[in-house]
Amino acid sequence: MQTECNPEPMLFARLDRRDVVADFEGGAISSDAGALLLGATDRAIGLTERFAGCFSDGRAADQVVHDLPTLVGQRVFALALGYEDLIDHDRLRHDPVLGTVLGKLEARRRNCAPLGGKSTLNRLEHACGKTDRYHKIGHDPAAIEALFVDLFLEAHAGPPSRIVLDLDATDDPLHGNQEGRFFHGYYDCYCYLPLYIFCGRHLLAAKLRRANIDASAGAVEEVARLVGQIRARWPRVQILVRADSGFARDGLMSWAEANGVDYLFGLARNPRLAARIETELAAAREDAERSGRAARRFTEFQWNTKDSWSRSRRVVAKAEWMPGRGDAGGNPRFVVTSLSARQVHARTLYERLYCARGEMENRIKECQLDLFADRTSTATMKANQLRLWFASMAYVLLCALRRIALPHTRLARASCGTIRQTLLKIAGLVTVSVRRIRIAMASACPFQAEFVLAYQRLCA
Repeated sequence: MQTECNPEPMLFARLDRRDVVADFEGGAISSDAGALLLGATDRAIGLTERFAGCFSDGRAADQVVHDLPTLVGQRVFALALGYEDLIDHDRLRHDPVLGTVLGKLEARRRNCAPLGGKSTLNRLEHACGKTDRYHKIGHDPAAIEALFVDLFLEAHAGPPSRIVLDLDATDDPLHGNQEGRFFHGYYDCYCYLPLYIFCGRHLLAAKLRRANIDASAGAVEEVARLVGQIRARWPRVQILVRADSGFARDGLMSWAEANGVDYLFGLARNPRLAARIETELAAAREDAERSGRAARRFTEFQWNTKDSWSRSRRVVAKAEWMPGRGDAGGNPRFVVTSLSARQVHARTLYERLYCARGEMENRIKECQLDLFADRTSTATMKANQLRLWFASMAYVLLCALRRIALPHTRLARASCGTIRQTLLKIAGLVTVSVRRIRIAMASACPFQAEFVLAYQRLCA
């Protein structure tokens, strides 16, 4: 229960012989009235209901106050609204807009809040694989992983002719004695090393891993799972797997070749590769010194390693020279691909196709900075993986809002954080009567036109 008290008003200034005072006695006012759009988006794609279906509930049904779909939706919506900690829910469980969106405006029992608090949600986030005497809530990891791909497939009106799957590993710093912590020399910290797979803005996989592994560890299994699920729905789609040099491993390339999947990976520079393009690099240096601008030359050749590759493969090299840097101006880069020269020219392959891979890093930043995917501070790997999935579902929900409701607006390419700040963080006064629940939003909201348009598109 909330504490009943009458705090002293806060005096801030005087204006036109009047005191400027403030208090927290406004009543049923929410700062997250834009959550109504999240609720409409969720109904459009059925995310939280299906996500909740991946959990099992072993609690006594007649004693349950907060059912599983409500708890799952409450956690996903809260992350989308910017509340990363479970302790935030001790206040959020009384929020009238969040309760309205989740269909829980009134508490089931007199001494309970309409929504769950931090302790109840903590038991949800620590749901183990199976329910037992001490863990009444469980979850099915395979079903959760499959749901990400199902949501991606359903986001398309029809099968595209070609898709690109971007793979990348990133650091998830740890600040405690969590299970699986390991010091990573490259990132210079104790961390996890999650694997992300995106297709454009769509998140298909978020796999939490220990950091004492190669960046590509487990990539073959993840890609095989995704490709199998995608081709079951889109049997004719052409698939290209794209990643940096950390994934240019013979196992992944051989699997792709055997399963009709194209690949395009960065290739780490070494003295043998550098020697192979000395002529092109010298020509690029002459061009740069003559023009005073960076110069590029491209070449390609068949390449094989001494012992790590099972066959020779097409390598495209960029011989670039930066003027004004002396002998340090060389900037050679290499990529390895299954695409033939007849399918795509060397320059186009590197500049248009491979360099576009960098956009994936912005998606990872959205997940970690805007949706708190790096908030893996529980003790066990399983609980931290579940936290990562909750954050990932919040990302998918906001991406669906952007995709369905915001095309051709000034927020069409906005980040998740910008969408939250402009469309979700709106003050609203909630009035409950016999016939309706009215949420009167701030008249000074500068994005009213976008909000109304988003509502109309989601209703359609």
